[in-house]
Amino acid sequence: MKVIHFDSAASYEPEKDWKRVSLCNEEDVSIEHFVKPPNHSSPMHEHPNAQVLVVLKGKLAIVTDDSGEQIIGEGDAVYIPGNQSHLVKNMLDEISIGLDIFVPGRSFDFWLKRKKA
Repeated sequence: MKVIHFDSAASYEPEKDWKRVSLCNEEDVSIEHFVKPPNHSSPMHEHPNAQVLVVLKGKLAIVTDDSGEQIIGEGDAVYIPGNQSHLVKNMLDEISIGLDIFVPGRSFDFWLKRKKA
C-alpha cells in the first residue's frame, strides 16, 4: 500500500491557474487531480493511455473529432480511449475541478514535456 497525502503530493501548473496534483503515479495507473481556471481549454492533444475524467465540481466540455462536444457536470465521467485526440474546456466563469485517471499510467510531467516539444 502507498498513501499519498494531497498537501505533499507532486504538483505543477501547466498554464497559469491550471493546477495538477499527482494522487497516484504508477506504471499501471495514474490519477491526477486538476483545477481548471474559468473558461480555460487544454489544447487538442492525444496520448496512448486510456483516460477516465470525473468532474468533481463545475462543468466541462470534452471535444473529440468523433463525438464533437459533450458537456459533463458534477459526478459525471467520460471515457476517452487511448490515442483519441481531445480537448477539455471549463464551461464556467469559475473554476472546475476533476480527476483524470490514466491506464496504463502516464508520466505526471506530460504537459511540461509537451510544451518543450
